[in-house]
Amino acid sequence: MITVEEHRAAVLAAVAPLEPRQVPLTEALDCVLAEDVVATLAVPPFDNSAMDGYAVRTEDVATAAGTTPVRLHVVADLPAGSGERPEVLPGTAVRIMTGAPMPPGADTIVPVEQTDQHVGPGAGSALPEVVEIRASAAVGAHLRRAGEDVSVGAPVLPAGVELGARELSTAASTGHGTLPVRPRVRLGVLSTGSELVAPGTALEHGQIPDSNSTLVAGLAATSGARPVPLGSVVDDAGALRARLRDSLPDVDAIVTTGGVSAGAYDVVKEVLAPLGEVTFSAVAMQPGKPQGFGVLRDGGRAVPIFCLPGNPVSVFVSYLAFVEPALRVMSGQGTTDEPETLRPPLLEAVVEVGWTCPPGRRQYMPVVLEESEDDAGTRVLLAHPAAAGGSGSHLVASLARAHALAIVEADVESVAVGDVVTVMMVP
Repeated sequence: MITVEEHRAAVLAAVAPLEPRQVPLTEALDCVLAEDVVATLAVPPFDNSAMDGYAVRTEDVATAAGTTPVRLHVVADLPAGSGERPEVLPGTAVRIMTGAPMPPGADTIVPVEQTDQHVGPGAGSALPEVVEIRASAAVGAHLRRAGEDVSVGAPVLPAGVELGARELSTAASTGHGTLPVRPRVRLGVLSTGSELVAPGTALEHGQIPDSNSTLVAGLAATSGARPVPLGSVVDDAGALRARLRDSLPDVDAIVTTGGVSAGAYDVVKEVLAPLGEVTFSAVAMQPGKPQGFGVLRDGGRAVPIFCLPGNPVSVFVSYLAFVEPALRVMSGQGTTDEPETLRPPLLEAVVEVGWTCPPGRRQYMPVVLEESEDDAGTRVLLAHPAAAGGSGSHLVASLARAHALAIVEADVESVAVGDVVTVMMVP
């Protein structure tokens, strides 16, 4: 058997970040930016009002006060989005709304609250002929200057940042409709087994629902990948070859489930092992001992293929141990230089209910976590197995209850109450 680290190292050595692609902002959420981005548009793009009020000349309102208001002739109305440019001449004013462009000739804004037009909510919709200004104003008051937030050419987003809503808003505000990103990995999801039928289908004797496709597709989406459903295929070598061949142009990587052990109908191994570029190994882990990994050729492309066992808990653990780190490298979300970027976070928990461990294999036990406090009042996590039956790879209901996987090394024979274990949080 090989270790988990040895198998993971072989996987990571065979994958690389996908080539950058220019995509619309609507498709860039959660992608990793491939290049530095600079502003092509100033923010704000023009001088504009920060208040609802009147655009005026400061010299015209220098003596304005509550007892000695200044009366100005209102020559135009400027709502936000207006393209008009009415000139403010001596003795005149332009009514202006928040965000509207500053008209030429004006150099300050008097808020509507400091005029005779502020008479209550909803009032003042009709444009007055004359406005009384009841307070003086300094040059530039309540004015947002063009470029005061970001100037053209200023750096706004660094390469390597994961694009969330705030980053995409920044890109849009600074003139970008598309961005160069590491695209989401298109992950083909294929289940194998003549016993599989679509979820929700009435079962005949010997049939089971194909839950693995749903499991892997959900994990892929959570990882930021784009699952590409390839359905299920019966235990027939020709059918499997055809499905893989037809699917290759539409995917960046493939996950298969089932067909990797030593049984008479394990067609994944039968089809892929002779190609010479997919290796099948026994990995010292429980669950998930039988594993396969390699590449399939699609013209000049090498498409990674992960061949996982068929039991759902084995699929879940194998995905987190091997597929997830590879997808993070391919999407630019993690690097082998920083291993913590390739896996979910690790914590420590105190065992509340003990269990036994398989000899010579690292164990990944689905556990439920609860918060508690020790005698000193320090917060601690308590862990107990998610399934009363232990860590069997068929105990699929335990996945829904589990908060984490307790990682127990191969030289540990049993975990006792009070032991401290490392736990990996799961999606």
